[in-house]
Amino acid sequence: MENTSGNGKSAIVPDEVKGWSWGAFLLNWIWAIGNKTWIGLLALIPYAGLVMAIVLGFKGKEWAWKNKKWESVDHFQRVQKQWSKWGVGIILFCFVAGFIAALIVPALKR
Repeated sequence: MENTSGNGKSAIVPDEVKGWSWGAFLLNWIWAIGNKTWIGLLALIPYAGLVMAIVLGFKGKEWAWKNKKWESVDHFQRVQKQWSKWGVGIILFCFVAGFIAALIVPALKR
């Protein structure tokens, strides 16, 4: 199959590219900049950010394929998998740090 990435709206999106993106959902505006998907910057707007994060989760990979030139579908999938790993890793780190802080802060106030 011909590589149509980066051709804008005229790009044909392969079936392998379609699907949910944890990286786009969790790291929404950062992911948008890295993947040249500028509409994702709407995630910075209060209240609209959650809606945009969900939309990016569903449509982000397709938009990234259309907006940025990729070497191949495999290259695209590898990069998007890294975004997902970073997104999940950062969220887990914040959760663990928050949990530890919730345990330590009350003990320090005694």
